[in-house]
Amino acid sequence: MNFTYRAVSERHGSVSVFGGIMKQLIYIAEDEKNIRETLRSFLENDGYEVCAFETGDALLGAFFKRRSDLVILDIMMPGTDGLTCCRLIREKNNVPIILLTAKDTEYDYVNGILQGGDDYLTKPFRPTVLLMRVKSLLRRVEMERGGDPTDRDVAVGDLRFSGDEKQLFCKEKPLALSPNELKMLLFLMRGEGKAFSRDELLNQIWGYNDEVETRVTDETLRRIRSKLSSADSNVQIETVWGYGYRLRSDGVGK
Repeated sequence: MNFTYRAVSERHGSVSVFGGIMKQLIYIAEDEKNIRETLRSFLENDGYEVCAFETGDALLGAFFKRRSDLVILDIMMPGTDGLTCCRLIREKNNVPIILLTAKDTEYDYVNGILQGGDDYLTKPFRPTVLLMRVKSLLRRVEMERGGDPTDRDVAVGDLRFSGDEKQLFCKEKPLALSPNELKMLLFLMRGEGKAFSRDELLNQIWGYNDEVETRVTDETLRRIRSKLSSADSNVQIETVWGYGYRLRSDGVGK
């Protein structure tokens, strides 16, 4: 496969100053050595601590011993493939996950989101694009942990988000959501009753709506709906046909 990175020429825009601050840890699973090492070098040069693995199984073993701040998974790998790794990680942890693949089909894209991926890149891609996605996801997590003003307490129906705890509760029981799922649900909760278009949601959640297909919005919301249903929540996300979505509550606990 012809996969070319322009790492040297494109790296000049990144400047990292650490000043004693602990580096964020990124795990990469990629079976092609040249891609794996180029990604490692590029991210390390931007100030991240990087552990790169040849297989998904090796990454899983490391992750469940020491959690990373972000995971990058190639979908097509020998042994446990990237989609399965994504699902196994997501069952236990909400760490941001970026999926990489040489395929460029709607099925692979949507399937990656269904398995719990937060973002998706099709090879070949430029390292600066991957770096943008990495920074965007990590910035979002840091804002949530650091008490960003948009993460104030909010409650709708039997859902309650605690800004101090950075936790969503349904009927006072914790509800596990991925970073993108949580951000999208909080956005809808704060605009309860208002209809939002798919483009608005893409821009609010991913921040680069020209690079993410609108289908990802539908799939992310489908997962949120499924989790709300499993928790027997009285909050619903309605489809506004031909436009987008809105959130409402019947106001009565089930």
